[in-house]
Amino acid sequence: MKIMISKKKIGRIITLVGLSLVTVSAKAQNTAKPLQKLQISANKQYFQTEDGKPFFWLGDTGWLAFSKLDREGVKKYFEDRKAKGFNVVQVMVLHNLNAVNVYGAPALMNDNLTHQITSPGNDPNNASEYDYWDHVDYTLDVAQENGIYVAMVPVWGTNVSKKDSKVTKAQAEKYAKFLADRYKKRTNVIWLNGGDTKGNEFQDIWNAIGTTLKTSNPNQLVTFHPFGRTDSSENFHNASWLDFNMFQSGHKTYAQETDPTAFKEDNYKFVLRDLELKPKKPTLDGEPSYEGIPHGLHDTLQPKWNANDVRRYGYWSVLSGAAGYTYGHSAVMQFFRKGDNPAYGNKVLWNDAINDTGAGQMIYIKKLIEEFPFTEGVADASIIANQGKKYDYLPAIKGKKYALIYTYNGRKLAVNLGKIEGNKVTASWYNPRNGEKTEIGVFDNKGKKEFQPSGKKEDGNDWVLILKSK
Repeated sequence: MKIMISKKKIGRIITLVGLSLVTVSAKAQNTAKPLQKLQISANKQYFQTEDGKPFFWLGDTGWLAFSKLDREGVKKYFEDRKAKGFNVVQVMVLHNLNAVNVYGAPALMNDNLTHQITSPGNDPNNASEYDYWDHVDYTLDVAQENGIYVAMVPVWGTNVSKKDSKVTKAQAEKYAKFLADRYKKRTNVIWLNGGDTKGNEFQDIWNAIGTTLKTSNPNQLVTFHPFGRTDSSENFHNASWLDFNMFQSGHKTYAQETDPTAFKEDNYKFVLRDLELKPKKPTLDGEPSYEGIPHGLHDTLQPKWNANDVRRYGYWSVLSGAAGYTYGHSAVMQFFRKGDNPAYGNKVLWNDAINDTGAGQMIYIKKLIEEFPFTEGVADASIIANQGKKYDYLPAIKGKKYALIYTYNGRKLAVNLGKIEGNKVTASWYNPRNGEKTEIGVFDNKGKKEFQPSGKKEDGNDWVLILKSK
């Protein structure tokens, strides 16, 4: 998705606005109340706001928002995501070094990270003032107005990892300082270092960016967005700048994955592994299979991942102890518009795709989790008496007075009771497709008991069994 800008265009912009290659602070802040700063919870497994309230990360991948959306599109997108319960959006600051936004404003001069094109003023009605970075500022303002944190990738990994890359450690460090200074006062900024890239390569550059961001702004959380089927913990868990882990469970099916050591579709395995590491840090799936994208990405004749799949990845990981979950849609992550060259065979316009089934169902994960004191939740495999593999897998998490168990395909659950407090428990079914509950009954909190969801056993007939101390 390479974006080109002509020399004539660059010349026109420079003539109009002048060229500033110095670090600048944000020129205008909106009047919306700043969001609470995010912190790591006391038990080091979850997030909370600075006033101590639990924060469940429900993210969306709006990767190209800064470059593909105009001001009207920014408002439409963030207002929609707020309405659907999302509270984090993941965005690339620079997809390419020659990034140009929808208004024709380039981010950099000569594709050099240290040469940001900035202008005095930020009037959107004046082309000589409204530069690339002003539009980033505006997007952050709109996100703040809608209660959304923006998790920003400074520069997408391919710009560093490609063979002809000219990005140096010194450039990366200076660019990270520019970002840190410009967004120092932003309370709704999170940093995703890397960007779909292998953590065992170019570590000097990623460590330079991470260290600069964290030391400059210690109150902004930092992690690493890794390559498919890998995890930030594999290379950066002990890095001083890494506050929490993020893994990319990826887009291949069980059959398509040829690496025998990979976790394949079993994204819960990343969570269980990460939470055993020392020091303990929160972890979450920052890029599972996107709704509407082909299995394996590149063969457009393959079936597409759907709402059933994005729910499965969400509940599998969250009910294994993840601090949140990031949803994605093929059309939305690239903000596909009429006339664009589609990636991954996409044919759906982004402003239609924001209403696809899976996007609307993500709120039910958040609503379920927030109903309980989820920051005390820990995975407990001993609750399950009939554990299965692949789509028969049953994640289970418990707190002192609750337990949640998920089945993706409506199979019978055999549960070992007595794992939470109380002599008796109330049981109910939760429908991940619409958020509705159905009471089952009250039972002695001991022994083994079977629970059978309604409907036949088939992929997508998913349910959560809720057990509560009575």
